[in-house]
Amino acid sequence: MTQTNSDTAFRHEDLSGLMSLMTGAEKHGPAATSTLDALWVLYDRVLRVTPGSADAPDRDRFLLSKGHGPMAYYAILAAKGFFPVDWLADFGSFASPLGHHPDRTLVPGVEIASGSLGHGLPLAVGQALGLRAQGLTDPAVWVLIGDAELDEGSNHEALAYAGSAGLDRLHTLVIDNASATHGWPGGIASRFTAAGWSAATVDGRDHEALYAAYTAPHPGRPHVVVARVEPKH
Repeated sequence: MTQTNSDTAFRHEDLSGLMSLMTGAEKHGPAATSTLDALWVLYDRVLRVTPGSADAPDRDRFLLSKGHGPMAYYAILAAKGFFPVDWLADFGSFASPLGHHPDRTLVPGVEIASGSLGHGLPLAVGQALGLRAQGLTDPAVWVLIGDAELDEGSNHEALAYAGSAGLDRLHTLVIDNASATHGWPGGIASRFTAAGWSAATVDGRDHEALYAAYTAPHPGRPHVVVARVEPKH
């Protein structure tokens, strides 16, 4: 039987079991598990998007720039009913829609097809600008990037522009697992605040801290949440 969240109300505790169903090669396990708690809180408590509203103009948008580790993302989309849980077992196989990078044309709920790192934040800036141009002021745009993606110059151009343009419906979630080549005095958040962003740095495994950071008011400014997790080894 095809199982979705209409059959079972999945909880955070169920996610490890869902992730264990994905047994294909090239799983990038650490890249996936580093995002698990931050993604769960976002989809469970913050994002205004459901399987039924995945194409609605006023939905919130979530973009996974850190696309090389999609297992946690897939597990959460399945848990929330965007596609059947049965799909997870075929992860990475030739005929599966669940590839090693998410594909927006194949996976319900996916907003962008990811590839080279450093593209997600510029795309999110474009989406925020497009929504503003259409007069859609309610939808929030969220993008998840890894700290190492800040080695890419495209992200610095995007965050500088977003701050100067006052894109207050834009939110960036940075998963900090100490894998960036470069650093900044005061930490990652300082790079964003210097460009006019609102910022919060939290424990990336603390659900209440994540929720408080996600929902902090930031009128007139884009917002970044830096979620610190265990270092990548």
